[in-house]
Amino acid sequence: MKEKFEKLLRLKEEAKLGGGEKRIEAQHAKGKLTARERIELLVDPGSFDEMDMLVKHRATNFGMDKKKFLGDGVVTGFAKINGRPIALFSQDFTVFGGSLSEAHAEKIVKLMDMALKIGVPIIGLNDSGGARIQEGVVSLGGYADIFLRNTLASGVVPQISAILGPCAGGAVYSPAITDFVMMVRNSSHMFVTGPNVVKTVTHEEVSFDDLGGADTHMRKSGVAHFVYDNEQEMFENIRRLVDFIPLNWKDRAPEKEFDFEKDLHLPELDDIVPENPNKPYNMKEIVNLLLDDGDFLEVQSEFAENIIVGFGRVGGISVGVIANQPNVFAGVLDINASIKGARFIRFCDAFNVPLLVLEDVPGFLPGTEQEWNGIIKNGAKLLFAFAEATVPKVTVITRKAYGGAYDVMNSKHIRGDFNFAWPTAEIAVMGPKGAVEIIFSKEIKSAENPDEEMRKKLDEYTTRFANPYIAAERGYVDDVILPSETKIKLANAFQLLKTKVDVNPKKKHSNIPL
Repeated sequence: MKEKFEKLLRLKEEAKLGGGEKRIEAQHAKGKLTARERIELLVDPGSFDEMDMLVKHRATNFGMDKKKFLGDGVVTGFAKINGRPIALFSQDFTVFGGSLSEAHAEKIVKLMDMALKIGVPIIGLNDSGGARIQEGVVSLGGYADIFLRNTLASGVVPQISAILGPCAGGAVYSPAITDFVMMVRNSSHMFVTGPNVVKTVTHEEVSFDDLGGADTHMRKSGVAHFVYDNEQEMFENIRRLVDFIPLNWKDRAPEKEFDFEKDLHLPELDDIVPENPNKPYNMKEIVNLLLDDGDFLEVQSEFAENIIVGFGRVGGISVGVIANQPNVFAGVLDINASIKGARFIRFCDAFNVPLLVLEDVPGFLPGTEQEWNGIIKNGAKLLFAFAEATVPKVTVITRKAYGGAYDVMNSKHIRGDFNFAWPTAEIAVMGPKGAVEIIFSKEIKSAENPDEEMRKKLDEYTTRFANPYIAAERGYVDDVILPSETKIKLANAFQLLKTKVDVNPKKKHSNIPL
């Protein structure tokens, strides 16, 4: 009996070594952690419960029957983050470069199937050279099996993909289906075809980093939602993200204790919006003041910076923030901002995270580039996402709310629950100058002093229309409030909306304008 116990312990120790000491040293030499070291850093100490530690591949071609490693290049199991359960897989680059085999894929699929049954988030630590060539189509089938689970799990449990090494070819599509993609500078790469293939086909010379590095996917493609300087920083922020979101679509995000007895007036807010309506200001100052403890986890911080999205808490309740940024292109909505906002809204709606909308938007960006690249259908994505969302939705108009962008940014007309405006709000079809030039064109041209007539008509229009009071008269905004009392209004609104129930018509699924 003792020998049997010793054999088991020996096998498990062998499995923990992955591809062996030399390959572990090579991984460390690249500045990268091993699959198991990553798990230890990410999850609560002692909480990881491993599955399928003794699995081996079944391939026999190309001498593979003589090269077998326990675990077959991926560590799978369940653990806890901040005391809450998660499912986790961590690819082991020391075993065949983390390449995906039939057995490797089966381990991941088995984990995902169980995660769906019990309703816990799935976190994938990706560090793989792609499909295992020696297994041919069997490995490709393994990828497809994973893609199917990613798709079926979408909107059921949160899915987070950490890219910790190469991710090429078909391997990129699993992370792309998941909710959040995280990358590390200098070591993470994602591309459908690598630099050598690109050079052969298009004759372009491009480096790994420029083609598919972390900063490229944060700033240019928008594929990456978070980018970090090292793996430790990434794991800290995965833990932080998990703290803002629920375990599954039926669950709610953890609510923190909040002292409603303390003074929630924020006089600093009264001085942020400039007197000059054309002068920019930083919406992030407002975001940080309104959120509990100024704690804001921004998503896609360097992509489409004219819109801000991310997680925080108001009165202890986890919320998703969507805010126009007047500091970048005057906060105008363009294609990238619309896609960024729509994707984030749909995640929040799928997982019962209420929405806080901070609005200062002059409209949609004009021009041939935007029109020819589909601003109509892409702007409609943002509108569709807001209109479809049934979670609690609260809007604060800080300044401009012009034209169709007023409708889109969670107006009362598309089921905004509470819509507030500051006295600085301008709710109109367009900016005063453009409106006056259209409405009073003849009077201005025929006047003795056109410039003086223009100023006169501009003052008249601004007084009558560039304010929140006509919208308030019609109930399109529920209240015009002082900026300093915004936190009180929001905290009370989100508490009240905890019991909100709203549904969409029964259907198989909607058809968002893709």
